[in-house]
Amino acid sequence: MTKKSNILLIYTGGTIGMIKDFETGALRNFNFDDLLKHIPELKLLDCDIATTSFEAPIDSSNMNPSFWAEIATLIEVNYEAYDGFVVLHGSDTMSYTASALSFMLENLAKPVVFTGSQLPIGDFRTDAKENLITSIQIAALQEKGRPVLTEVCLYFEYKLYRANRTTKINAEHFEAFASLNYPPLVESGVHLKVNNEALFVANRRKKLKVHKKMESNILLIKMFPGLDRPTLEYLLAYPDLKGLILETYGSGNCTNEEWFLKAIKKVLQKKIPVVNVTQCSGGSVSMGQYETSMDLKKMGVISGKDVTTEAALAKLMYLMGQNVSSNSFKTIFETSLRGEMQ
Repeated sequence: MTKKSNILLIYTGGTIGMIKDFETGALRNFNFDDLLKHIPELKLLDCDIATTSFEAPIDSSNMNPSFWAEIATLIEVNYEAYDGFVVLHGSDTMSYTASALSFMLENLAKPVVFTGSQLPIGDFRTDAKENLITSIQIAALQEKGRPVLTEVCLYFEYKLYRANRTTKINAEHFEAFASLNYPPLVESGVHLKVNNEALFVANRRKKLKVHKKMESNILLIKMFPGLDRPTLEYLLAYPDLKGLILETYGSGNCTNEEWFLKAIKKVLQKKIPVVNVTQCSGGSVSMGQYETSMDLKKMGVISGKDVTTEAALAKLMYLMGQNVSSNSFKTIFETSLRGEMQ
């Protein structure tokens, strides 16, 4: 007989943890110890649920690497006691946090499911209940006494995605997230439909290793028509710059004006990694396909391939925090570590 799964619910903040005071109309955080009062349906789930919260829940717009480390630590200290984890988080930066956790939790062999909502849990039309109930149900999935999922995921509006493949695409619809370059891991309908071929296969023989050092002295520059020389040179002159991400057009294209190429070359000469990701939500960087990306390729700019901007940032922060040598940095970045690129 398969034992019941133990699931730890971690509340960091965000709309999903808010409830409306019907006398004043104001939103306030509710006590997650009273979760069953608000969602009695949780009693029907075949698992045991424990809860923990950030001491002071935060808006996800204030999320930063120190809070990522706090989430990673909560998972680390509770790892042996629980079969899965559900992290409740504001939707605005959820893809950034969930992508970061995918790199920080090396050799993860249990599910970590991020979810949230567009409306508060106490709202009449809320999407919070379905997202929360199904996330817990997915985190509790077992096969032969082992968790079905062994990666960091994100669940929203009937679909579970690989977290580091997601991006938020809508601020109003319940279907707030998309994963345009990778299929859903699970689809929720009358039954939970697991896409086994898409799941990340963990090496269960290796122990969980948690990395908390993330380098945040990096710069993300979105290319746009009209980006001028003084602005770019001013930004790139930052003395503590450790890494640069260029969000380029289409398949990795950008201006090939001489001043621009010289500015990027100067950064590379300082042994600072430069990563090329596409502004498009779907598709991939393919440097050299057009003349406007050929120079970047020749200079040794790193190809982000089909990685999201969120995952590229997280991966750069993670690798810089690991003090990876400049000689092998490009090779390691262009290699899929957690299923974040193909």
